[in-house]
Amino acid sequence: MSDSATKPRPQYRNLSVPQILSYRLPLAAKSSILHRVSGALLFLCIPLVILPLFALSVTSPESFAEMREWVANPLFKLVLLALIWGFLHHFFAGIRYLILDLHIGNDKYSAQKSAGVVFGVSLGLTLVFGLKLFGVW
Repeated sequence: MSDSATKPRPQYRNLSVPQILSYRLPLAAKSSILHRVSGALLFLCIPLVILPLFALSVTSPESFAEMREWVANPLFKLVLLALIWGFLHHFFAGIRYLILDLHIGNDKYSAQKSAGVVFGVSLGLTLVFGLKLFGVW
């Protein structure tokens, strides 16, 4: 019989909040968690933000002008920026998971690298769209 079968397993009890907060997740795990968060964000914002804006934009020219006033508000622009980030991150992380489903890049190094690419591309494009949204150019 091997020695590993006789060793007692470590027991972790009474974890405190600082211990949990000090744990560092790998980049791939952060990407996975944010993929779920961005999907939930997009799903919940469909009836709350996206459909009402779409309805205002196609009803009449007056309602389109009202929608433009809403979108001109800087606080609403931050909401739109969060939705833009959510869409871009969810889109690129979804492509990453489709590639992982094809058994490409399943090793640890490639998975960490592809998670970094997802973060870089989604945040970079969010910055570009955010600059356009806030009227920098």
